[in-house]
Amino acid sequence: MYVVCVTVFTKEGRADAFVEATLANARGTRNESGNRRFDVLRCNDDPNRFFLYEVYDTEEDFRAHQQNEHYLLWKEKVADWMARPREGIKHISLFPDDGW
Repeated sequence: MYVVCVTVFTKEGRADAFVEATLANARGTRNESGNRRFDVLRCNDDPNRFFLYEVYDTEEDFRAHQQNEHYLLWKEKVADWMARPREGIKHISLFPDDGW
């Protein structure tokens, strides 16, 4: 499995709009054949901090995701709402294995 963990900090007053746009992107992503999971998390201590946990079958599935219309719309829509550039870190899942 190919895992992408993204941290986002939104500007004051933009968090609710970010949530709405991000949930639409997550729902679209969950319909992609290569996507296994897309969690949208909000920090308890900072309502402007978010963590996106995305799981794909392969790196190629993730790359295909980045070409989907719903992702491209999300990326454009939320760009000005971020307090700083989002940080995405890629991982290879060791456990659970592919059968999870």
